[in-house]
Formats: sequence, structure tokens, C-alpha cells
Amino acid sequence: MKRAIGYFAMGLAGALLALAGHQALTKDKVELGRTDSAPPPVRFVNLPTPNGGSTSALDFTYAAENTVNAVVHVTTETAVNVRDPFADFFWGYRAPQQQQLRQGAGSGVIISSDGYIVTNNHVIDGADKIQVHLNDRRMLEGKVVGRDPGTDLALLKVDAKDLATVPYGNSDEVRVGEWVLAVGNPMNLTSTVTAGIVSAKARNINLLQYDAARDIIPLESFIQTDAAVNPGNSGGALVDANGQLVGINSAIASTTGAYSGYSFAIPSNIVRKVANDLLEFGSVQRAYIGVSIRDMDQKLADEVGLDRIKGVYVNGITDGGAAQKAGMQAGDVIVKVGSIEVNNVPQLQEQVGKFRPGNNVPVTVLRKGQEQVFDMTLRGKEGTTVASVNTRSVGSTTLGAEFSSVSAAELKSLGLGNGVKVKAINGGKFRSSGIKEGFIITRIDQQDVKDPSQLTDLLENKRGGVLVEGVYPNGTRAYYGLGL
Repeated sequence: MKRAIGYFAMGLAGALLALAGHQALTKDKVELGRTDSAPPPVRFVNLPTPNGGSTSALDFTYAAENTVNAVVHVTTETAVNVRDPFADFFWGYRAPQQQQLRQGAGSGVIISSDGYIVTNNHVIDGADKIQVHLNDRRMLEGKVVGRDPGTDLALLKVDAKDLATVPYGNSDEVRVGEWVLAVGNPMNLTSTVTAGIVSAKARNINLLQYDAARDIIPLESFIQTDAAVNPGNSGGALVDANGQLVGINSAIASTTGAYSGYSFAIPSNIVRKVANDLLEFGSVQRAYIGVSIRDMDQKLADEVGLDRIKGVYVNGITDGGAAQKAGMQAGDVIVKVGSIEVNNVPQLQEQVGKFRPGNNVPVTVLRKGQEQVFDMTLRGKEGTTVASVNTRSVGSTTLGAEFSSVSAAELKSLGLGNGVKVKAINGGKFRSSGIKEGFIITRIDQQDVKDPSQLTDLLENKRGGVLVEGVYPNGTRAYYGLGL
């Protein structure tokens, strides 16, 4: 008996020592990768049933109440040139054009208390005036910090402090079937909340168009939901039941133009990355693996010896790209980026889209049925591994345009020694002159231009007619007369 008691005492002492050791080791442990405080647990509410009992249901009140104050109504005004058919009758195509104001509306999400707001690029594209209406009825002027047509995102700034914000969630952790809320301003009905579930992830609906001349490379990997979204919701918040931002509502699929049960949101992990890039650099720092890819099908799965269809097939390898330098080969099947599995092209593009040039990322592939992991350093479009710190645009309200530097590689390919790119046209003198986005201005009144600030100073200090010379990315040279 004494021996049994002794064994028990020894075991208890060992357990206490192990527990104390565990607490000591975990006391200072930091959870990596989180920037937001832990959300409250999902809330449930008890509802009465006809038989006198009760049942629990998901409670959306916390998420709704903590989101509506951080979702804004964005209204725009754009001056457009219109032709008078009666003047055309007398003057032909040389008849003078008239300007009219075109109004637009959408939503936006406040992501920092000092006034930075994310919205869709198509909400503010071309706008001459942007007004931001807060939920407390204040109206503020919105200024464009940067925009990215490739993801249909834009970053605005208003002059305000201590604003309500929506914390970022992790869109990678969003699951099909999970409840979500869409918060926005559909049809000018401000602060509207609708609920639905996540219907699918990594949807590519071919909404964004590729345009090499304007350096637009679409990235589509939408979260599909059945939460009601209508015109005016664009740029609004898609939040989970904890009130965390998991997407920016961007589009609907409909034959009528109104909600038909299919809405699409840009994942929050992409939103966060694009917003940070626009704030820090003025443009998105796009990273590339350096491969041509396609979705897997049964034929490819049979050829590479897979027992099921999974991953993304590598058609070819770009010379000098990250994949080639890491040892990847044509015929490999990419199955993971980091720790995230990828089973189609949009999923792969979404995961790579979260990184910048120079980031080191483990990429897992299947080669002849065997799994291999390649640690690769992602590269930019120009093959560099550093961020393009000189791509911040310089804007001019009077001219209605934004300008950015031209890369050395692009100047060399066009045989140019200098130039400044027209990054965006928002109205004003440039729109009426006929100059298109992507145009590289080389000279103003026969004076070479070398950087955006010099170009802006030249144009804003001139009066009368100005000759603008330059070339488009396809090599077409053009000349424009600008009246200042």
C-alpha cells in the first residue's frame, strides 16, 4: 500500500512539474502573422419555437453595428464632352462639343482611423470630384492616393481623424457555406446590411480586361456570395459574423442589372496588400513566379500520373524568372504556395498576388508523382527582386492626369532616352485633348521631359497652346495640341 501511495505521489509531482514547465515555455510566446486583436466569439441568440421551446440562431447584430459606421457612401462627378446633334447638322464633325456633368455613386470602407478608404477603381475612375459621405452625415472631399485597375481597387484619403474602421480578416480562412454580411449603399439607400453565405471561392468571371498598353494585368479570384448586392454596393464591405473584413464587394452576375443571387467580392488579403502598396509606393508591386500555367484536367492528370485532378499545370518556364532559378520545370504541377493549397489558376494567382518582388516563398510541386518544395525569390515584371520605389505617380488637378516614371527596360524597348508615362486621366485638359492612358510623353514644346515632377511643373507654368510629343507602348508616335 505504501509503495502504491509513493508511486502516486511521484506521478502527481511529475505532472505538476510538466505543467509548470509548459506555462514557463509558453508565457512569452507571440502569435505571428496577426495584426488585429482577437475577435469576439460568434454570437448566437435564442429564438422561440411554435411548440414553446427555443432554438439558437446566428446573431448578426454585433457585426452589423460595428461595420455600418465604417462603410461610407462615395459620390462622384465627371465632366464629359457631348455632341449637339443640331450643331452637327450645321457644322458636321467640326461642331464644338459641350460639357455635361455625369454623376456616379458607390461605397467605400474605412481601413484606418486617420481617413484612408478602400473602394473599387470603377467607382472613382475618371471622376473630377469625389465626395465621401460618412454614416454620421458628414461630407468630406475624397482624394485619390492610388488605384489599381488590375484588381479594381482604389485607395482614397479624407481629412479626418478618429474614424470608425473595419478590421481586416483572413480571407484564406473563409469557408464555403460560412455566413457573411454585405454592407454598403445600394441604390442610394445608405447603410444597408444584407446577409448570405459564401457560395464559392476563387471565381474568375472575366470582368477585368487585360491591357498591355496601360500595364493592366487582371487578377481575379473573387469570393462568390448570395448576399444581396446591387448598384451602389460596389466598394462596400463583405464581413464575417465577427465583423472582420473578408472582401470588398465588386460585381454581380445578372441578366437584368439588378441582384439575381450572385455577387462577387475581392478577397481581403489582396485588398490589404494592394492598399499597402498604393500607400507606400503609389503603385502595386506585382510579383511573379515566372511560369505559363493552365488548369488541370483528366488528360493532364493521366499524363503526369496523378490519381486525382489537383494543382495547376506548368506549361512553360520564363527565362531568368523565379521558377527557373529555383529549379522548376515544365510539366510540374503546382499544388501549394506557402501552406495554402491551389487547385486552379485563380487560386494560384491570388496566393502569389499577396507577395511583393523579393519575397521568399516556398512553392510545392508534384514531379513524376513525387512532392518537391522549391524556395523561390519572386520577381517583378522587369525581372527585379526589389520594389519599384520610383513608380509613385504625380497628379495634377488642373490637367486631370496622373504621371509616373517609365522603367529603363521600357524606354530601351521603345528606343527612348527619356519620358514620363500618363498613368491615369481623370478629366480636365488631358481628356479633351485626346491623349490616352499609357502614352509616354517625351517632349513639351521641344523640351525633353525626364520625370513626373518636371513634367507637371512645365505644364502648369505654361499658358496658351502647348505641343506634346510622345509614343504609345505599341510604338505609335503621336503629337497633341494642349490648350492651357
